[in-house]
Amino acid sequence: MIYLFIMLICPSSLHQDVSSMKAKLSRDLHLPFGCTASPWNRPWHFFFRPWHFASAQSASGEGTSGYETQDCGRQSPGFRELPGTARGRARVQSPGRGRSKAHGPPGRRSRNYISREALGAEGAAGAAGKGRRARAGRAARGWRLREMGTSRPAAEGLHPPSAGPPPRRKPQPVCGFPGAAGPGLGAERKLTRRLRPPVFPLSCAVQHYAWGKMGSRSEVAQLLASSDPGAAISEDKPYAELWMGSHPRGDAKILDDRISQKTLGQWIAENQDCLGSKVKDMFHGKLPFLFKVLSVETALSIQAHPNKELAEKLHLQAPQHYPDANHKPEMAVALTSFQGLCGFRPVEEILTFLTKVPEFQFLIGDKAATQLKQSMGGDSRSMASALQSCFSHLMKSEKKVVVEQLNLLVKRISQQVAAGNNMEDIYGELLLQLHQQYPGDIGCFAIYFLNLLTLKPGEAMFLEANVPHAYLKGDCVECMACSDNTVRAGLTPKFIDVPTLCEMLSYTPTKDRLFLPAQSQEDPYLYIYDPPVPDFTVMKMQVPGSVAEYKVLAVDSASILLVVQGRVTASTPTTQTPIPLQRGGVLFIGANERVSLKLAVPSDLLLFRACCLL
Repeated sequence: MIYLFIMLICPSSLHQDVSSMKAKLSRDLHLPFGCTASPWNRPWHFFFRPWHFASAQSASGEGTSGYETQDCGRQSPGFRELPGTARGRARVQSPGRGRSKAHGPPGRRSRNYISREALGAEGAAGAAGKGRRARAGRAARGWRLREMGTSRPAAEGLHPPSAGPPPRRKPQPVCGFPGAAGPGLGAERKLTRRLRPPVFPLSCAVQHYAWGKMGSRSEVAQLLASSDPGAAISEDKPYAELWMGSHPRGDAKILDDRISQKTLGQWIAENQDCLGSKVKDMFHGKLPFLFKVLSVETALSIQAHPNKELAEKLHLQAPQHYPDANHKPEMAVALTSFQGLCGFRPVEEILTFLTKVPEFQFLIGDKAATQLKQSMGGDSRSMASALQSCFSHLMKSEKKVVVEQLNLLVKRISQQVAAGNNMEDIYGELLLQLHQQYPGDIGCFAIYFLNLLTLKPGEAMFLEANVPHAYLKGDCVECMACSDNTVRAGLTPKFIDVPTLCEMLSYTPTKDRLFLPAQSQEDPYLYIYDPPVPDFTVMKMQVPGSVAEYKVLAVDSASILLVVQGRVTASTPTTQTPIPLQRGGVLFIGANERVSLKLAVPSDLLLFRACCLL
């Protein structure tokens, strides 16, 4: 009745305007006649304030949704339209912005407006744009920021009526939350996650140290050639180490064009959450380990690594030799037969060598040798003191005397070997080998103090702080804390710090230096080498070829995966395309990521993985 009354008393021009607008709004927005958003549902606006509707038309332009101004009056700049909300009418009021006089006093809000803090689960559901009307309203209006009733429409971003049809504007996000339609903050996070996948392949640095195996005989070179068919292996060049990590002198390169960062270190610096919450906090946003493959042809130095307390002291005293203040525990897991020295051997064995090798006895001296023999019946402290005295006498011997005694021993062993006698009871072959590599070096005598280990593939040794050790020959996977602090005393042309080494060492003799892994209860193919340090853990996965798909255990730590044997295709819930991996392939896995490996060929799979289990 009211509508008919308006039609009778209003001018025909206004009647035509109302009718044409009603038809257009009903067609574009699919609004029913009784919708509260329609102007004709509130006819008293026309009866008491007909000029308001006319001003709204002139402000918004013919054919635009100018009814919005008539419906609610002039809006404060603090109001923004929320696309996709129920009926397309909900708006957000910025904090601290009041309402205009047309809306009543500040603090009074129309039912068509909601605050940001009121956007809960119901608001998110409404913002999802479910229903035909919401979709139609969203399509008709798009995403745009409106400032209604302005006298400067062009300056305020409104299309002037004289300019013809309004240009199509690029959608702009106003508000984002889970379930919101359009590219809001929630969609932006999802898009960022897609553009920054937490699982990607790496190209790792190769170090050509002089002690490395030459050319294709090196496991490092073989892994490199297999993973990169374009890599040219030089047979006259040593391939000593493959570095898998973010160390500044060998930062791994990212093999994913979707990622803007070029190296792993850069990516971690900008995506620290990939480390895992505990790792991120404990290690200050840094990857706490360096994963390696070593191929040793010539023996490495007699050395040890300081604990954190000593590392800080040495770094302050001589930063040119000890470049950081961190400790450097290490673990080596054999890939081939791997030989190394590790820790002091039992005193009984040392006394046996003192008897069988007079040259060794001469350098230590009778007094120190007697003290060591007498400590056999005493406590562990007196034994450690006697052992320290003997080792210090050897390492601090004059260079001239060491060369003389070493030459005598080499001559004697060579003569016995030439005569067909077995000299393995005093490690004759090993001593000749070390003397050939480092003539006249005091480190050649260290084999009579330290345990000689020959690791089979899969066996490991852990080198904690203050434990003397040396790698002699073979190929291994190594994981270490991020540090370059090494105290050396022999078998090296590098800086030697004998006083510091003799003072810092742990003089606890032990026989068994093998570090045994634990088999996982969740995964029958997984073996875990978990040392008593927080910096790293090494995992070995031996998967038979009969297993078509292998799921990598998700851990709350960034990790690096190395394929030693086999061919797989890696996929995750976040990767769009599978990642092919073969022998030598390296994969970075972000914290808590689930990776599935599908075997490309039915052959056994051997993987090693470094991570940080806190």
